[in-house]
Amino acid sequence: MNESPRKIWFAAKAYGLGWGLPLCWQGWVVYVIYSALLFGGIAEILVVRRMNAGWLVLYTLGVSVFLSLVCWLKGEKLAWRWGGKEED
Repeated sequence: MNESPRKIWFAAKAYGLGWGLPLCWQGWVVYVIYSALLFGGIAEILVVRRMNAGWLVLYTLGVSVFLSLVCWLKGEKLAWRWGGKEED
């Protein structure tokens, strides 16, 4: 069978849990979309609609869950790291 390796968009952090900066242009596009949604939503919620901070927290949480889901699907395997190389 001719399996090609999965292309990783986000590298795992060397220490701790999570992902670091993107490795390819697709990852950077995801970061730009996340930033635009986050800052555009902040402006919409606080300035235009004059809603309370509770809506801002819910919106920020929702957009951040979207980013985390994309990182989980397109990033390296999620695991706690101590800075050394894994022996998998």
